[in-house]
Amino acid sequence: MSVAINGTNGITYNDGSLQPSAIGKNLIINGNMAIAQRATSVTGITSAGYYTCDRWNIANTTAGTWTQTQDTDVPTGQGFATSIKMDCTTADASLAVGDQLGLETRLEGLNCQQLEYGTANAKSTTLSFWVKSNKTGVYTFEYFQPDSSRSISQTYTISVANTWEKKTITIDGDTSGAINNDNGLGLLLKWWLAAGTNWTSGTLATSWATLSNPNRVSSSNVNLADSTSNYINITGVQLEANTTATPFENLQYGQQLALCQRYYWRWTDEHAVSNATFYSTVAVYGVLSFNTTMRAAPTFTVSAAAHFNIFNSAAATAASAFSASRITENSARLNFTASSARTQGQAAWVEIITGAGKYIESDAEL
Repeated sequence: MSVAINGTNGITYNDGSLQPSAIGKNLIINGNMAIAQRATSVTGITSAGYYTCDRWNIANTTAGTWTQTQDTDVPTGQGFATSIKMDCTTADASLAVGDQLGLETRLEGLNCQQLEYGTANAKSTTLSFWVKSNKTGVYTFEYFQPDSSRSISQTYTISVANTWEKKTITIDGDTSGAINNDNGLGLLLKWWLAAGTNWTSGTLATSWATLSNPNRVSSSNVNLADSTSNYINITGVQLEANTTATPFENLQYGQQLALCQRYYWRWTDEHAVSNATFYSTVAVYGVLSFNTTMRAAPTFTVSAAAHFNIFNSAAATAASAFSASRITENSARLNFTASSARTQGQAAWVEIITGAGKYIESDAEL
């Protein structure tokens, strides 16, 4: 089939059909679970946090123990290579009132302005995703807007066990609650997998309303934590300002990695901090420029100071201490202490020693 570029509108096929331009339509970052900078599998998860696939947070309050994996089980013929999998390893068949388990992704306010929330022009959005689980039944999806403390929830049903199914949910725009035009949390999308009665005892808020915990989750929601046989896989998550779902926007790997690195990046395997100097005989300062502008001044963590070697014209020496200072969203000064003295003023560079579990990471997650 021949095609023609139709200005800014996209591609027109010779049968007259139009494929709209897709660049930037998906508000979700890493919806195909392709980027996993932290790890590809983590066991023994009992608390909230980011563990494997970038931009995907677990909300867990004593609702079982889990293994999370960047998995290769994907729907056939849809162009996906990876999914995120939650696998129950210790069950909680009797949830306490405050227990909860959910999978979340969080959108920065600056990226939500096109939705025009808080105005008469507030846009509807359509969420689409692929899901697979052994546990059929009703699940709740929640859309939370923290700047105005408003939320809306919808249910979807997994109908066939152990089978990939595509789900589509359309959410009306919120004309009452504006999203701040800043780098804070603009929208939180949450797939509820288990919930105690603190979250299910009210009437499900299927229209935008002031956040009320009892109205957040359907009373029919499954408890995915009730058996060690339970699991769920999700991939192909797309949120678009549209009333219908369109084909998934596939970004190049490098584009998606850069989007993820606005919030988190990890360096391993001989990455080096150059332009360093022996400020004293043992204090080494170096400026690290980030790959991209981060959402905010990040938090720095290193696996251990001893996982870094300091090089200059003399032999390498191990680092014995680490700190970071003058941190902005674009760069930071990294401060290492050398195990053996060198001449003050000498140039140097600092390198991560090759090996598993040796890293430097920078975190500006929402």
